[in-house]
Parts: sequence; C-alpha cells; structure tokens
Amino acid sequence: MPNDEAAPGTGAWRRLKLIVAYDGFGSSGWQSQAKGGTIQDRLEAAFTQVVGQKIRVHGAGRTDAGVHALGQCAHVDLPTKLEPAVLVAALNASLPQQIRLLRCRFVPRTFHARFSARGKIYRYRLATTPVLSPFEFGHAWHVAGSLDDGLLRACAREFVGRHDFAGFAANRGHAVTSTIRTIRALRVHRTPSSTVMEFDGEGFLYKQVRLMVGAIVRCGLGKTSVGEVRERLHGAALESPRLVAPANGLTLVRVRY
Repeated sequence: MPNDEAAPGTGAWRRLKLIVAYDGFGSSGWQSQAKGGTIQDRLEAAFTQVVGQKIRVHGAGRTDAGVHALGQCAHVDLPTKLEPAVLVAALNASLPQQIRLLRCRFVPRTFHARFSARGKIYRYRLATTPVLSPFEFGHAWHVAGSLDDGLLRACAREFVGRHDFAGFAANRGHAVTSTIRTIRALRVHRTPSSTVMEFDGEGFLYKQVRLMVGAIVRCGLGKTSVGEVRERLHGAALESPRLVAPANGLTLVRVRY
C-alpha cells in the first residue's frame, strides 16, 4: 500500500477526501488502537471490505473517547475507479450505524486532511434542566446549578484572540512546538434548557476546548472568577484546580480548509 510520500501521483491511485459523522458515545475515540474498535479502525475495515486491500485513513485530527463529530475530515489513497457516490453507499453498508460517511470526492494529491487544515469549529452542549432528559444522555454535560449569564459570557470573551493556552491544555505524552493558538470566535447560545458554546479556532491543543468549557462553567457557577481565568491565560501558575468538561458534550462540527 502506498503511503503519503510514496504513493504515485498518477495512474490508478487517487486521493479521496471524506466527510464523516459519528456518535462517539461508548466509542474509544478516533485514533487507531491495537485492540481496534475506534472510528479510524472501523473506517479502515470498511475500506478493506470494499476495496479488497488494506487502506490507511488519515484524519484531520484526533477526537477523544466519547467525542462526537458532524464533519470530521479524512483522506485515503485508493487503487480504484469506483465513483464517489458508489463508495459512499458501499462504505456505509459496511459501517456500524453510529458512523456515516456523508460525502466524498477525489482531490489533488497535495491535499492532506491534517496538514492542509486551516481551522476547526467545535460545539459543546450543556443540559441545564433539573433532570437530565434520557435523550441528552451521552450527548451533553448535565449542569443543574444556576449559571450566571453575565459571568459565563464575560469568561468566554477572555479566550477570544491569540493567546498562550498552556494553562488550558493537557499533556498528551509528547511536547508540542507551541501552545499559542488563536480563537477567532466563541459564541454562547442559551435557552431555558441548555447552553451551547461554539469555538472557532485555527487549531486546538489536547483537551483545550474541554478545559476552556470547564473554566467557563466554574465561572458561571461562581466557583472561580473571570480574573483568575485571565491570570491563568496570561501564564500565572495557580494552585486552584482545573476542570476538564466531560467528553460527551463535545462535537467536532467542521474542519476549515
């Protein structure tokens, strides 16, 4: 099987861009694991069944166990003349119902799902009713306490712009080149039963969105201050705990190119 560097740029091998949606509840996340069962593993198994040989799926980024996606992007190199519409139907017939290939198209060999990306949009959902609806289970963080709208929005505004997010990232086990990221917009939508936050950024560190959500919720509950969040964002080493919001409220909405 050709890899990104060795695969021919001409001939039968063609690069296919995929847009994938999945319900991450109960899953082991995106990235392939030795025990299998991840989103990447299941996509690769479906391609093997359809194409007749092992195909490597390259994603725009990892989503953790329990995280959902409406528009995850990936690419593969295929030795096939099957048209995209035929591939969508064939792959979806081989995938579990929790994973669906929404659409695909052939793209130039210069496209790379991860390295060509220019930004991502994530959405986080809080269920704020006294009792969690069974239809929200696995898809929202249940926060039954009263959230102060002014504090919630004031805290959210602190994250917009270009900052060093080292204080809002977890260690994945390897060093990153830089912890500086840009948040283009952070929108907060509130209803009587829910709060939805949408993060539009050039890129995100490991668990960055969930740590930002945790800080915003703690602020809205009066358990921390906007000033303390600002200090942490500006590099202060604080002793107060950080809160990582549960994975099941998070959805990758779109990858920008």
